[in-house]
Amino acid sequence: MRKLVYQELTPMTPGWLAVVGGLAVVILAAAASVVYMEHEGHWVTGMTNQVVWGMPHVFAVFLIVAASGALNVASIGSVFGREPYQPLGRLSGLLAIALLAGGLAVLVLDLGRPDRLAVAMTHFNFKSIFAWNVILYSGFFGIVALYLWTMMDWTKKAFYKPAAIAAFVWRLVLTTGTGSIFGFLIARDAYGSAVMAPMFIAMSFAFGLAVFNLVVMALYAGSGRPIGDDLVLRLRKLLGLFVAANLYFVAVQHLTALYWAGHAGVEAFILRDGGIYTLLFWGGQVGLGGVVPLLLAFAAKPQCRNAFRMASALVILGGLAQVYVIIIGGQAYPLQLFPGMEISSSFADGQVHSYVPSLPEIALGLGGVALALLITLVGASFLRFLPESLGEPSAPAEAEGHGAPVGVHQPAE
Repeated sequence: MRKLVYQELTPMTPGWLAVVGGLAVVILAAAASVVYMEHEGHWVTGMTNQVVWGMPHVFAVFLIVAASGALNVASIGSVFGREPYQPLGRLSGLLAIALLAGGLAVLVLDLGRPDRLAVAMTHFNFKSIFAWNVILYSGFFGIVALYLWTMMDWTKKAFYKPAAIAAFVWRLVLTTGTGSIFGFLIARDAYGSAVMAPMFIAMSFAFGLAVFNLVVMALYAGSGRPIGDDLVLRLRKLLGLFVAANLYFVAVQHLTALYWAGHAGVEAFILRDGGIYTLLFWGGQVGLGGVVPLLLAFAAKPQCRNAFRMASALVILGGLAQVYVIIIGGQAYPLQLFPGMEISSSFADGQVHSYVPSLPEIALGLGGVALALLITLVGASFLRFLPESLGEPSAPAEAEGHGAPVGVHQPAE
């Protein structure tokens, strides 16, 4: 068996500088948006006193959930002993940390008063699920960093398996905590369900693997490194299984709500009468983000890498639609303060609330994505996260895929 060699990307090449420069521009635009919204007030956004979590929260929750799922590749290789996935463990851990950092950056800057973050991190109300998540997010950074250390320093190999198991368990608990934010909010008819926790775990599997697939393909295409067809096919079928699991839990969530008569109104709103939310649910979440990736994962030719990339991209778009429907759609539907009675007042009680995301909100969300990608690129450029080869592709696939190299560090003879 050929020895596995890890190499850094070579920084400061024209391609590397172009990518870093583009990501930096997006991050600067996000920073300018934060200053603008903080200075002018949130009236310049699409948020209201009814819809208080807007587009930045959609990006933040997506990135946080995807961070947990991105670590799944490392867990499959280490915890479950699947050797084909083990070479990707380092990149999996790096991407998980980067996605969580990007998501939390958006979250902190969107909530207002980021200067008081130290208060939130040192004063805990353990009756609040938000306080639990502060601990879970902080612990994730530490445990995954330790996990990476055991992977990259073989003098610590005795701690590799325990660290892998700890990271696997922690990421499940973390995603359960994120889903429980909505599962514990019984005031909103669209939330308040124990199904939210396992559904968010299934979402993390699909979203995280989709992001990982596109990142690994981009890094290897940009640096001119080969990826074997067998590994691509494994990742594509694994993505299909995770998408199917997500669709299953979505079906369970809505069937459970339909069984409860008190949730008939919100289910009719999401599934039939919700306008943009219904369109995003059926067209974005279920159609483009679910059914089409399933077909691409299992029905496309094994060597078709365009199907692999397309399926991953659609899962990401469908995931954003799913989180948008959950967060924004759940707030747009009116609170049922007096069930069974009609409510009318100057505060728009009992009415569906409108929300249109503003440009600064979208810029802030994209800034979190850019920050995650920048951390990943810089980390892979200065530390040995990437194997020099992941197998040899077939000739047609190889001709299809590789662009101008970002740069590869050549080891000394």
